[in-house]
Amino acid sequence: MSHIAASLESALPADWHSALLLGRFDLGEGPTPILIKQGQVYDMARVAPTVSALVAQGSFDAAAGVPLGKLEALGLSAAFDAPARLLSPIDLQCVKAAGVTFAVSAVERVIEERARGDYTKAAEVRAGLEQRMGGDIRSVVPGSPEAAALKQALIDDGMWSQYLEVAIGPDAEIFTKSPTLSTVGWGAPIGIRSDSTWNNPEPEVVLLVTAGGKVVGATLGNDVNLRDFEGRSALLLSKAKDNNASCSIGPFIRLFDDGFSLDDVRASEVTLRIEGEDGYTLDGHSQMSEISRDPEDLVAQAMSEHHYPDGFVLFLGTLFAPTQDRDEPGRGFTHKLGDVVTIANPRLGLLTNRVTTSRDAPAWTLGIGGLMTNLASRGLLGA
Repeated sequence: MSHIAASLESALPADWHSALLLGRFDLGEGPTPILIKQGQVYDMARVAPTVSALVAQGSFDAAAGVPLGKLEALGLSAAFDAPARLLSPIDLQCVKAAGVTFAVSAVERVIEERARGDYTKAAEVRAGLEQRMGGDIRSVVPGSPEAAALKQALIDDGMWSQYLEVAIGPDAEIFTKSPTLSTVGWGAPIGIRSDSTWNNPEPEVVLLVTAGGKVVGATLGNDVNLRDFEGRSALLLSKAKDNNASCSIGPFIRLFDDGFSLDDVRASEVTLRIEGEDGYTLDGHSQMSEISRDPEDLVAQAMSEHHYPDGFVLFLGTLFAPTQDRDEPGRGFTHKLGDVVTIANPRLGLLTNRVTTSRDAPAWTLGIGGLMTNLASRGLLGA
């Protein structure tokens, strides 16, 4: 499955020349952390050999790196054999995700559960649930007395669900999305299991968080979801979520500064466009203002009684829940091979990936041991 051939410049934030961007590339030697400031690229490997180490330093001084010239001149590509290859912008960070943080996605998770992963039953279940609780769940604050009252009413009606528990209860759903170093970046193929028949992208804002729990930047992500697997049983969450090439992040992390902050994330809109080789198109959007839990609350719940020595990234969840029929009426949406998925925000750029199967996507081969061996061979450890 081919990479995306579009130019990287077209995927950058609208104001990228004034943004401070963090990422990784490989010019043939191995993964290298970079900073982009005022349109100029700086190799930061001698300052810190990994993105996680650079974040841990707490200072993003591009001038301390090696200047490489203008970003446009580097010819960065997503192709796996490219001489200048753009990578996912994170490395040793844990990849965490928050689920059911928007009312619409909460309803859709309940639909999956009640339909037991069978897409043919989704329309009927959806109609009943939206009539009974769609409005109520949008207005309730998770963990509040009103949420507790709604919970009891739904229990009395025999409509309670484990998904509603994390949607309006005191505890958010926080899970590990994929292993360290397994994420793919802008332009790379993104994978769904070859045996899935009901699935969708999940466009999300992703926060970059230090080991101490401080949010220092944001980017875009696609938390691919297999609705048939998770719908059959919530215990299949890991199989629904964690597969080869099933988590994309990028194109770069926009670091917080005087011109961009967490408040900009809170006020942001994320758009989605799916373009199929069959001529099918689907558009959607998520308003972060509709999230049920504040991003800082989700970060605190991810920290909880845990430790992340190399920091972590946190997917904030998605409002997008596709119900538009793609083929026969009542089936709803599911991916087809070759779909091009573009997630966009003016301040974060465009994250574009083409859908393939996890079986056929390029294998994930560079783990932590391989990265350490590579860095040692380049004389970067201890730098």
